[in-house]
Amino acid sequence: MEHEKTMPISDAILRRKGAQKAADIPETVIQLLQKGELQTVNLTEWLAVDHFKLLQHVLCELDLHNESDELLSGLESLNRKKIMSMIPAIARKWLSLLDRMPEKEGSRIFRALASHRSDSVRCWAAYIIGLDEQLAIEQKLSGIRPFAADFHFGVREIAWMAVRESISRHLSESLNILHGWVRDEDPNIRRFAIESVRPQGVWAKHLPELKKQPQLALPLLEEVKSDPVKYVQDSVGNWLNDAGKTNPDWVRRICEAWLEASDTKETKRIVARATRRLSKQTKEQLH
Repeated sequence: MEHEKTMPISDAILRRKGAQKAADIPETVIQLLQKGELQTVNLTEWLAVDHFKLLQHVLCELDLHNESDELLSGLESLNRKKIMSMIPAIARKWLSLLDRMPEKEGSRIFRALASHRSDSVRCWAAYIIGLDEQLAIEQKLSGIRPFAADFHFGVREIAWMAVRESISRHLSESLNILHGWVRDEDPNIRRFAIESVRPQGVWAKHLPELKKQPQLALPLLEEVKSDPVKYVQDSVGNWLNDAGKTNPDWVRRICEAWLEASDTKETKRIVARATRRLSKQTKEQLH
């Protein structure tokens, strides 16, 4: 594939709200997304990106024509609609290539991916860090931090998923590191610290140790029990809702203690979200 000229992007496209159905995404937008020249603006667009086509364009953009066959090999047989399989698969290909390259060249390519205008490409870079077994957990968390703070919702979500397996294997050390993150001034960093250790996170493997002993993460949760940002509040509420599936009494005690210690609208909102499942069960039992 020859490297094509960048397509002009109108203000209307840049300001779009995004289609609610994949079939309604304008063809021009799809083309720009596949070429890595545009950010996705909602989940519908994010899921509609064909990462195989995007990879072809990025390889041309980075003048990696000689490496194209190797990176693309095997990916064409994957189900392109399964984004959560495609992103790690592409990241593994990049990681294998970068490991064999001279350090300077490998660093140049990784920086290009990590700072790419396409949020989908930055998702690859986040998973490259998560999959790199040469990195210790503190190195992975340090490396994933810029992605956890990314301005794009998709990159932030992929960031915690990318290191979830490593956090599971090094839970105690991870909790110690993340305890500093819940005090960060950036709400995206605070949210990452909570979301990355949810006992039963969506689209991610469970953390058995926290399902059994949710109190291990209590020092993190205590720091954000009255967080002023709804994005963080939702994560804390969801964390406790997860814990309530295996430790309902513990969640009730924590929520009661929080309401007594912190009579704020923020804490009340978190508790309401945390106990929504427990409240529903109680109502069903009464009827």
